[in-house]
Amino acid sequence: MKHNKHGNARILIVDDDRNVVDVLMDFVTRLGYRGVPAYGGIEGLSRFREGDFQLVLLDLVMPDMDGMEVLEAIKGINSTTSVIMISGLGTIEKAVDAMKKGAYYFISKPVDLKTLEVVILRAIEWQAMKKQWGIFRGLTLALVISIPLWLILGIMLARLLLSKG
Repeated sequence: MKHNKHGNARILIVDDDRNVVDVLMDFVTRLGYRGVPAYGGIEGLSRFREGDFQLVLLDLVMPDMDGMEVLEAIKGINSTTSVIMISGLGTIEKAVDAMKKGAYYFISKPVDLKTLEVVILRAIEWQAMKKQWGIFRGLTLALVISIPLWLILGIMLARLLLSKG
């Protein structure tokens, strides 16, 4: 089962049901990722602030803090983190609302682990692609800025050499 190439990816698992967190922790560990448990919305948000996570598995309905509130707070802290919402009350309206607020995907409970495996892999790959795109954009910007600068310096040097000769 362990087949990912992004084994250093950290996944925060937030749910008020300890059994769900434990099962998901075991599952993401077997996939080769580093899972971090949080037993409720408040604890989840606190742990998110403390660490660098590529992905969050987030329950929608929790007594201490609603999953939608946690989603909005996470996106406010780091808009690039992928969040997969999980709910036993999976209505289409809730899924659409979660996606509008920045969720990467919405899965209904009971969670089909094969589906979750594919979604996790795609979300982690999307994170890696966004990171590479950011590096590429930075290099492109550096080239766009530096090439005209080198041309200007070359022209100035040529003029200086011609004026002395």
